Amino acid sequence: MEQNCSRYRIAKMAQWLQVSKSGYYAWRKRSKSLRCIENEALLQEIIGIHEASRNTYGGRKITHEINRKSQMPVNHKRVERIMRENGIRSKSHKKYKATTNSKHNLPVAENILNRDFTADRPGQKMVSDITYIPTDEGWLYLAGVMDLCGDKIVGTAMDGRMTKELVISALKDAIHHTKITKGCILHSDRGSQYCSLDYQELAKEHGFISSMSRKGNCWDNAPQESFFGHMKDHIKDKVAACSCYGDVKAVVDDYMDYYNNQRYQWRLAKLSPNEYYQFVTSGIYPLDVPNTPAPPVYEKQPEELGIHAAGKKTGNN
Repeated sequence: MEQNCSRYRIAKMAQWLQVSKSGYYAWRKRSKSLRCIENEALLQEIIGIHEASRNTYGGRKITHEINRKSQMPVNHKRVERIMRENGIRSKSHKKYKATTNSKHNLPVAENILNRDFTADRPGQKMVSDITYIPTDEGWLYLAGVMDLCGDKIVGTAMDGRMTKELVISALKDAIHHTKITKGCILHSDRGSQYCSLDYQELAKEHGFISSMSRKGNCWDNAPQESFFGHMKDHIKDKVAACSCYGDVKAVVDDYMDYYNNQRYQWRLAKLSPNEYYQFVTSGIYPLDVPNTPAPPVYEKQPEELGIHAAGKKTGNN
């Protein structure tokens, strides 16, 4: 009624709505209910979390984030209703095509991973891929390595050219930041960069077992493909405002830090990849919440315990 006061008389609108004039004025003078005040405060919290997630979180994730920090839990239906009433929506994800070239005569490894994307400990299975980001200076190519234990990004490299040196740099970054289990499966597509002798020698030197997707089958590398697709959707507005490679690299690095440390996932016990890493290795759930989940089963390998396969301890004994 308030929106149309300049066009129609209060008495006429009250008649149309079948309410009394006195009832309408009493409603206007009435102070806000406690529920209304709580919803207004909740809306501001929803907006803050939604913006902090790069506009990617939906109702359930925002609800979980609120309940992580608040002593007064809220229901996801209430959060979703407030979001709907205020036009708050999560970004949708679109697919991107593959970039690597598999038409070459280099040796191709078997598909050992075979879409088994489960890993019960860090450094057991990794996937890698290359994607492209359009910039004012041309294409910027990004190579990434993901540890399937928590889907943590453990290695990246960026360059204006898509060469074998790009994927080698990404793998070296992963080796530097992760404790690799001997026999770790390293999966990729069958692009010439990954099939190159230099890349394969580096992988073999550090105890990796190479695995490659079937020809033209992106589903064989689904976790890394999915990550790149979501990442590009989330950063595209910031990338559009960049004027050089350096600015775009800073945007990508910022997203990687956000993804590994802040973007929790339901299947990771509602933790971020880094938090899940800690949970798996320590058995201690990092959040102070009721109904703490049981720690995942994590059996240390002989190498981690300082023991040779023959049963002797390593070191100066």
